[in-house]
Amino acid sequence: MCTGDGTGRRARGGVAGRWPGAGIERRVAVVLAAAVGLSGADLAAMAAVTDNVERAYGVDNAQIGLLVSVVTLVGAAGTVPVGVLTDRTRRTRLLGASVAVWAVATAVSAAAPSYWWLLAGRALLGLAAATTGPTVASLTGDFFPAAQRSRVYGIVLSGELVGSGVGYVGAGEISAVASWRFAFWWLVPVAVAVAWLVWRLPEPARGRQPALRADPAVAPLTGAAGGTAPPPHPERLSPWAALRYVLSVRTNVVIIVGSALGYFFFAAVRSFAILFAGQHYGVPKSVASLLVVAIGVGALVGVVVGGRLSDRLLHHGRVRAARVAVPAVCLLALAPVFAPAVVTSTAVVAVPLLMAGAALLGAANPPLDAARLDIIHPALWGRAEAVRTVLRSLAEAVAPVAFGVTSVWLARRGADSLELTMLLFLVPLPLAGLLALTALRTYPRDVAAVAAAAHHSRTRG
Repeated sequence: MCTGDGTGRRARGGVAGRWPGAGIERRVAVVLAAAVGLSGADLAAMAAVTDNVERAYGVDNAQIGLLVSVVTLVGAAGTVPVGVLTDRTRRTRLLGASVAVWAVATAVSAAAPSYWWLLAGRALLGLAAATTGPTVASLTGDFFPAAQRSRVYGIVLSGELVGSGVGYVGAGEISAVASWRFAFWWLVPVAVAVAWLVWRLPEPARGRQPALRADPAVAPLTGAAGGTAPPPHPERLSPWAALRYVLSVRTNVVIIVGSALGYFFFAAVRSFAILFAGQHYGVPKSVASLLVVAIGVGALVGVVVGGRLSDRLLHHGRVRAARVAVPAVCLLALAPVFAPAVVTSTAVVAVPLLMAGAALLGAANPPLDAARLDIIHPALWGRAEAVRTVLRSLAEAVAPVAFGVTSVWLARRGADSLELTMLLFLVPLPLAGLLALTALRTYPRDVAAVAAAAHHSRTRG
């Protein structure tokens, strides 16, 4: 249900297996994708102009790395309080205000007269970006029924990938013909427009979408029991009590850790992809950049197909397959696909394998994101997503450093450092897949526990 004031009119859509109608749901999905895409665009723009920034301020690679890390670390620090606010305030206003702050932070970065001003702008941007994860997750859960959430998440995650591609290409082209500052300036009006669109979204009523077990398309879960039941009055829990509950849901812990392992791998590879392609395949930087774009296209196809496949399986009553088996199989298949691409020295052979691997990695995310909403009480969606975002942010912050240290250590021993490091960093992916398989047993029980609690809340109300 969604209305302008949070009570009343039922949202259209909600038919399992179909894309939401042409009304509010379609607009919501696109706007949320745009909000997520801003962060991807900014990070990609910074990656595209690092050489320019080094020359402009006379800094080295370590200081450039700090510009990237500060966004992640400040975002991680701000995510938990934002998760509390998400569960207790008007989310569309919170997200809209954070996007507006994002625009200001980007303007500060573009106009920075010194490196330290630029660092301050990046820190402010990290604080604004902290809002995205909890608010988008909570809004997705309350705007869309369970049977559509994987597909919607596919669209939302597509926004991040498209934003990254546009930011990288746009910033690269702009910095080639004008000042690197314009690589950030052009994002400011885009952010202002997105903030306005988010601000105009109606605030959905909390917890009014039927729990997954109550959906006619997934009736086979009706008899499931024994999961981790939410505590009474979850909306009143203190932050620490909410954290204890979120981490007591076994399926949620499995999904959080598995997702973090996937992002750990992706963040490490993303940071060194162009360098690896240039050295290992013997191609110039321009061709290496195109290879990265091709991988992004593979990931984009993956998130869309993964979301649609998950909802289609859900429509046919294959609940555990839809939410757990699909991402588990994708994660398990990643290493056998990526490894030959790393070992071969021929780019023509590697590109289709890398695109297929990126597609598998992308396909795992929409069902995992949707599953997190299925197993947590709606009153705690913001705080639960905050916990997941913190771990993901830490994994993304640590991964490039770990990759670099490992490659240096191997190089000192005479090994082909980048190739061997790439292969070593594939190890977390099958571990994530095996971990996801353990949720096949716990997921239905946790879904049933949330459904029972939601039914009790509606009956009590």
